[in-house]
Amino acid sequence: MRDYCIRTATPEDLDGARAVMLDTVYRDFGTGYVPRWHGDIIDPVAAYLGSARHTLLVAVEPVEGDVVATAALDSRGPAYPPNPRHVAERFPSGRTAQLRRVYVRPEHRRRGLARRLVEELMAFAEADGGYRSVYLHTDPSVPGAEGFWRSLGKLVHDEREDAGGGQGIVHFEIPMGK
Repeated sequence: MRDYCIRTATPEDLDGARAVMLDTVYRDFGTGYVPRWHGDIIDPVAAYLGSARHTLLVAVEPVEGDVVATAALDSRGPAYPPNPRHVAERFPSGRTAQLRRVYVRPEHRRRGLARRLVEELMAFAEADGGYRSVYLHTDPSVPGAEGFWRSLGKLVHDEREDAGGGQGIVHFEIPMGK
């Protein structure tokens, strides 16, 4: 296994991080860039590096030095709408650490990178002292995503079970203090 370097993103990492994120939303999600959903991808400095309570991590491949994975955390809880009201109320902004953009390039998957990145994000959230819960949502159509998050967290709400299927999103809470 390669010895990837996992670290807080630096200004030099931002182009590589953006590329990983944009490639993921185009390839895996099939949505492409949607400004109301993906503004943080274009301006990660404002979204993640401008606040001591937010972070953007990258995994860097040791030989070429390329960013091959990302993971972010911020203090913005899920908004209602588009998320279900009870989910938004359970995870209020300021007290909720939301995991975002846990993306790994396909050729680097199945090597433990996502798990390592999430462990680092969880340590960051716990060290902050102000977070009471850790939330994330995932698109279950992305291969491996739902199973990965089920292995780490507790299912809070599955929109596929809603009348009409909602957005088809699955919402999770990751236990703190593990």
